[in-house]
Amino acid sequence: MAEGSGSASVAEIEMAFQKFAVHGDTKATGKEMNGKNFVKLCKDCKVIDGKNITSTDVDIVFSKVKAKTARVITFEQFTQAMVELAPKRFKGKGQEEALQQLYGLIAGKEPANVGVTKVTKAAAVDRLTDSTKYTGSHKERFDESGKGKGKVGREDIPDTSGYVSAYKGQGSYDSKVKEQE
Repeated sequence: MAEGSGSASVAEIEMAFQKFAVHGDTKATGKEMNGKNFVKLCKDCKVIDGKNITSTDVDIVFSKVKAKTARVITFEQFTQAMVELAPKRFKGKGQEEALQQLYGLIAGKEPANVGVTKVTKAAAVDRLTDSTKYTGSHKERFDESGKGKGKVGREDIPDTSGYVSAYKGQGSYDSKVKEQE
């Protein structure tokens, strides 16, 4: 027997099934798995290897084991699907051995990227957020510590008074209105 083919417990398989079943679906109970997550499980656990098993094979098996009108499979149907896929994935192995090896791939796994949102900082972002790199009039926008001064650091604060630029009687509207009363 190949290394890593120690028989995986049903509990470990069922755990993996449940984790993938609820992946990306807040309403899922973990009792049933949809086709998308079934394919994800097969991809993440390397059941799909691109040679012996492709995502098309997985789709076909999924359709085969699910109930006619259903769009999900139960854990029992999932195990049936694995029985179908095992000999394809591990060609030349006996049914039982192939199945054990397939389960070995799945046991204890969970969806890749589950709840992992890595903050990627591109070099461009570093460059743009480094106040020491600003030159000329732009460097006036930061104090010594590199913290932005906000509006104070800008000279070209737009005039939002509503008057046309260079209008001499700016601010005299109220007094004119009062005169006419």
